[in-house]
Amino acid sequence: MNKINELIAELCPDGVGYRSISELFNTKNGYTPSKSHSEYWENGTIPWFRMEDIRENGRILSKATQYVSESAVKGTLFPANSIIVATSATIGEHALIKVPSLANQRFTYLMLKEEYSACMDSMFVYYYCFKLDEYCKACLNQGNFASVDMRKFVKFKFPVPPLEVQREIVHILDSFTLLTAELTAELTARKKQYEFYRDELLSIKGNIPIVKLADIATEFYRSSGIKRDEITEDGIPCVRYGEIYTTYNTWFDKCVSHTKIDGVQSPKYFENGDILFAITGESVEDIAKSVAYVGHEKCLAGGDIVVMKHNQNPRYLAHVLATTEARMQKSKEKVKSKVVHSNVPAIKEIQIPLPSLEVQERYANVLDNFEAICTDLNIGLPAKIEARQKQYEYYRDLLLTFAETGSTFMTDRQTELSAIKLIQYVFGYVTLPMGSLFDFRNGLSKGKDFFGTGIPFIRYTDVYNNRFLRENDITALVECTPAEIEKLGVHRGDVFFTRTSETAEDVGWSSVMLDDIGDCVFNGFTIKATPKTDYLLPEYCAFCFATKDFRQYVTSHCAFTTRASLTGKTIAEYQLHFPSIEKQQEIVDVLNKFHTLCNDLSTGLPAEIEARQKQYEYYRDKLLSFKELSR
Repeated sequence: MNKINELIAELCPDGVGYRSISELFNTKNGYTPSKSHSEYWENGTIPWFRMEDIRENGRILSKATQYVSESAVKGTLFPANSIIVATSATIGEHALIKVPSLANQRFTYLMLKEEYSACMDSMFVYYYCFKLDEYCKACLNQGNFASVDMRKFVKFKFPVPPLEVQREIVHILDSFTLLTAELTAELTARKKQYEFYRDELLSIKGNIPIVKLADIATEFYRSSGIKRDEITEDGIPCVRYGEIYTTYNTWFDKCVSHTKIDGVQSPKYFENGDILFAITGESVEDIAKSVAYVGHEKCLAGGDIVVMKHNQNPRYLAHVLATTEARMQKSKEKVKSKVVHSNVPAIKEIQIPLPSLEVQERYANVLDNFEAICTDLNIGLPAKIEARQKQYEYYRDLLLTFAETGSTFMTDRQTELSAIKLIQYVFGYVTLPMGSLFDFRNGLSKGKDFFGTGIPFIRYTDVYNNRFLRENDITALVECTPAEIEKLGVHRGDVFFTRTSETAEDVGWSSVMLDDIGDCVFNGFTIKATPKTDYLLPEYCAFCFATKDFRQYVTSHCAFTTRASLTGKTIAEYQLHFPSIEKQQEIVDVLNKFHTLCNDLSTGLPAEIEARQKQYEYYRDKLLSFKELSR
């Protein structure tokens, strides 16, 4: 019995327990100290977390971008190692806060109750909250302002596997997170390098004219609003102001959104070369972020966007308007409140260096190459980071699903071997339905006239008589067409099950083909299971399908008409437990020795053989028994 089984048997023999949020945690919403009390915000020492902290600094936080004084605290601080979950506005975000803290009212704090603090790893809770994020998105109250239904929120359940299992899962997920963090740090360095060269190249120099945007624009105009529910799968390409902050970089050539013209009052269009400014935002530093459109379709601009038309190089303008100098001009005299605004007069006053069109083109080409290294998801570090993130999310969900259920159901025909190995490493074995591991097919029915010549023909009696089936064990011949051979051909590793018999006890007996064999088919009284995978040993399968567990499953699930019968679909639902290939080989080696001793009469007296047979069956069933967690 492997280590995980021992832990489960010792700590939760009836399966992994579940506890709701209301059982596990004390919950309380954050709050925002009054902005009118300046003493609350001056010389503060207590971190006060906002959504911006998660967006900018990740999900495990010890420092905030804003601090408040002790006089702003109502009652006590929220304790270290609490989880904050966004339950209003931006739904589906969470973070682990490592220090005593406060957070704004958009967050709900999850604080482990004292009686559960010794049996729940805070990092395991943090990782499992990725599932809570998705649950929150599906439990929203309907209204003008998005918020989570808190009655449903507190009913969300966390699994409570043994601490050792929790910590092993955390260890693996931490490893993936660290790899991504290292790549992200390098990407950040590259972005800083890009911004340095961009600002240096585009800095104001004595021999380059300085102009206001008002001097080079041929037209400025504000756009009309496009509501979220007016976004459609097809229609006219459009841009909403929030997408300028979240979706587009310096320039773009295709819109990610579309809408129907019928729903837009006073539509405003933009075209190739136009510059788009987002004049509403949440941050003074990023207000009036701009982007150039270099595509060739005529597109609609959404509300709170200013469109600037001109006769300059649009990619050059996009880069120069992203410099530190230009951003300082955009944020000049802007005041932080719930929302930050800019306007056309302020944008017209922005000053930029403006070389000749030929020089603008060269600038744009150099800076495009720098930016591509930093942002293009098809090349360089961004591609690696995206791949690492997807890999991390895949394994995170895989491990947490196993922690919940004790089994991992993978219906994809091409289940990743790396995922299988990971589960085997953490838990010692994997549990999968046989339908995800084998293809099932019924055999061939032929009249008597076809027998006697042709190719080898596996009969159900061959299956009864041979746990390990070899070419010499097949005595019948049958004449078949090439199409029948292609459809019903036999290969090493194929498993055969008897399909019908007089009694349930005789249905579902199996044998495994151990020879590489030429043309060969099997009859209609058998079911062939062809492995889809390369991480199951045929010999291991032969022993598995001889266990009492499998035999009991078969006899309790076969159907009765005039005879007992079995279908491939029934076998496909059987949950097969299997360890790593190396462990399978160890088990096979042990059982083969017992099998030889039990079947070779020349090695001992008949009485000894009978005793060894019982011993063999005991160890076979013992080695192949994996306790499944109850759901």
